[in-house]
Amino acid sequence: MTDITPIRTQAETQLLDYLRHPRSSLPVGDGSVIRRADAIARLEREGLPNRRVEEWKYTDLRALLREAAPPAERPSAADIAEARAQARVFADVAAVRLDFVNGHLAAQDAPPAGVTVIGLAQALAEEHPVLSNLNRVDVAGGNASYELNRAFLSDGVVVHVAAEQAVAQPLHLRFVNRGGAPFSTAPRVLVVLDKRASLTVLESHEGDVAAQPNSVVEFVLADDAQLEHARVNTEAAGTIALSTITAVVGTRAAFRSVNLHAGTSVSRHQLFVAYEGEDARVTLGGVTVLSGTQHADTTLVVDHAVPGGESRELFKTVIDGEAKGVFQGKIVVRPDAQKTDGRMMSAALLLSPDATMNNKPELEIWADDVQCAHGATCGELDDELLFYLTARGLPREEAEALLLQAFIGEALELVTDEAIREAMTGLAIDRLAKLA
Repeated sequence: MTDITPIRTQAETQLLDYLRHPRSSLPVGDGSVIRRADAIARLEREGLPNRRVEEWKYTDLRALLREAAPPAERPSAADIAEARAQARVFADVAAVRLDFVNGHLAAQDAPPAGVTVIGLAQALAEEHPVLSNLNRVDVAGGNASYELNRAFLSDGVVVHVAAEQAVAQPLHLRFVNRGGAPFSTAPRVLVVLDKRASLTVLESHEGDVAAQPNSVVEFVLADDAQLEHARVNTEAAGTIALSTITAVVGTRAAFRSVNLHAGTSVSRHQLFVAYEGEDARVTLGGVTVLSGTQHADTTLVVDHAVPGGESRELFKTVIDGEAKGVFQGKIVVRPDAQKTDGRMMSAALLLSPDATMNNKPELEIWADDVQCAHGATCGELDDELLFYLTARGLPREEAEALLLQAFIGEALELVTDEAIREAMTGLAIDRLAKLA
């Protein structure tokens, strides 16, 4: 039999070259829980995902990533100090900060009582027992973006909240990319909540360089735990950003995640949620504002494997210019997941005749006693509502701005903390004001 050698793109060749000379100091050999060797073998075998791979049909990473940037070096002390001093996103929200600069954990505030924060390198070296919670979500396994993070993983942190601890102050995971030439990053964060613990996590991505970040944040909630997650991306133009959120929810656990996308040139934000306990509740939401030639993809899978789970997904997208939006959402209901209640909605406003939105909501149901629904809409601003507002004296631009704010506001209302919600709303309004 003749061996077939795949034709690799320039970016694929560069990625494999970088892996032959790794810059990571993490102990992630074949015996590690990271299983880097598996991820590298997959990249060598399959390369980057393209439009022939169904879940990447609308985001052809092989075509979009023309040149792979090298992994980032550790930042200097001056870069770290400047990055910490220039906080913008969630700057007015009092929080415990963990600062990642160019993908490396650079500085951290003292954690509150009941919370343990340990660097990923230390946790791996000590074979910390909490690391057994890595890679818990089966539906994320094999995903190209997730596997690339494993292959290039350079730094990270483990956060553990003890049982019964209700942490009042949010934990802010702050990712800042600074520099001249482009580089890539691959940090990973693991957050584990024991029984009846509660925590709010803020996550922000900022930068002034056209980087190629690929972050993974994994949440594990034990029985009756509660976690609220608010995420914002305002990275620089030219950035190609990949990101993955995974969550495991135990019995009666409650997980809520809301994402605001207001930056980058190309992005793919993924969410994978697994129900491991009965009667858990999950709420996922997002707002994406696009213009010019931006491309933003939100892809999620919610896997109901046990009875009584409730899930709600609401995503709003505003698109101007020649920008392209993508929403791919799937609710899976396994045979044993009776009494599941799942609802998913994606809505898009197209402000330009050249704007594009690809919606692909799916239900995969293997149980019979369930309530599940999905929907997707694309449209323009309502002319009747615009006429109503302008007829009452509002200039057309103000009328349009009010309608856009009302449109995205429904998704941002999913953020329960008022200060966090106001911070995200302010950023969204600023981004809407800059639409061409």
